[in-house]
Amino acid sequence: MTTSRYSPLLPRLAAGTAITLSMCGSASALELYATDQTKINLNVNGVGGVFHSQKGYAQSETAEAGGRDWQEGFIKYGLDATHTLSPTQGSLYGNVAWTSSATWGQGDAGGFTTGDERRTHIENLFGGWKSGDMVPALGHDGIDVSFGRQYIQAGDGFLISGDSLNFGDGVLGGDLDRGGAYYLAARQSFDNTAVVRLGGDQGWRGDLMWLKSDNRAQARPEMAVGTLEHVDGDNTLGATYIKVLDTDSDYAFLYPDRDNTRVYSVYGHGNAGVKNLFLAGQYAFQDKGNDDSENAWYLEAGWTFDQLAWSPYVSYRFSRFSDGYDPLFYGNGRALGTWFQGEVAANYAGPFASNARVHQAKLALQPSEQLSLGVLAYRFDTLDTRQGPKLDGNEIDLYGNWAINDHWWVMPLVGRYKPDASADSGGSQLGDSGTNYYTQLLVGFNF
Repeated sequence: MTTSRYSPLLPRLAAGTAITLSMCGSASALELYATDQTKINLNVNGVGGVFHSQKGYAQSETAEAGGRDWQEGFIKYGLDATHTLSPTQGSLYGNVAWTSSATWGQGDAGGFTTGDERRTHIENLFGGWKSGDMVPALGHDGIDVSFGRQYIQAGDGFLISGDSLNFGDGVLGGDLDRGGAYYLAARQSFDNTAVVRLGGDQGWRGDLMWLKSDNRAQARPEMAVGTLEHVDGDNTLGATYIKVLDTDSDYAFLYPDRDNTRVYSVYGHGNAGVKNLFLAGQYAFQDKGNDDSENAWYLEAGWTFDQLAWSPYVSYRFSRFSDGYDPLFYGNGRALGTWFQGEVAANYAGPFASNARVHQAKLALQPSEQLSLGVLAYRFDTLDTRQGPKLDGNEIDLYGNWAINDHWWVMPLVGRYKPDASADSGGSQLGDSGTNYYTQLLVGFNF
């Protein structure tokens, strides 16, 4: 395998934007079979999108200056089943699902896809047991044990939010291809997992997890993960520990220092007892051995003006990622803009949650129960230009989310991205450092 001449940005990349269906509409399922003890459901959901970028970004050998038009889509379909043993013996559950994904057109603005990607592959294959009322001290279903191929998130996704990096044929001749749909992140399940969850929705709870990724762009890591949280109403305080147990040396050129990395993190979010307040913060320390350590942290505050029309919500977040910080498997755990900060910056131009300082301001409006509107504004600053490209810039994104009914939703977005430097002067935007007007339209369904 050979590396691309554009590869210096690739080690900074963690994932394309993951569109979670829970964010964009209510999930549902078709009941196929039901008794007092056993239920089997059919689940079908999908997302399609059309995209346009006036600029291209130097992220792969296929990236080009000028405009790009492309389309992405995926459909996920499968079955889930539950079987109750008894109130004191708990229940068994299982899930199997496939995902069919594709990218059409010219491929995305970063050149990660070419428009030729097509793939159908199993996405979920896991089973588990929940304890029911067997251990009253832990609450109902206070023990949950599962194994297999499934989606995993830790906290609000600052460290782990699925295995969501979906490169196509545009990188390294297609050696890292997962089937396209780069922005939509069609594939998000870890290849193999073993998970033990203890505790309920309130009070003390924790997780012990073993995760194995088959994603070559992530160096196929194997990880041990532990979390401990205390949940009190709307407030959560927690800690996470991650140990990277192994990586695939054949693909470790993207993350050469990931093997044996240890991550220690503390976090919290909630309203501190004040109805309209939202506070959040997290600090992560990475020990990479050989006296090499990195860190990342953020602080966020928001307020809902519920006495005003459309209940405006305003927030500000400051985040900082040291110059060698490994973003691991971060993603959009809460909503649009959670950890993919900037639709152009987070997906195509950079920074990719490393060697950066980011200011984010948000205004969200709720004109009706079915319709929400929002504006996200960003300032990106590179911490150390000796460690990578100059990815300073500004971005503003305007978006809407219309839940048409229980099954369909639509999300339009318009973005304006202005880098301080072009690729010729140390940045990533090809051709010039002019303004990029970016547009996308997503349509999704749940059945």
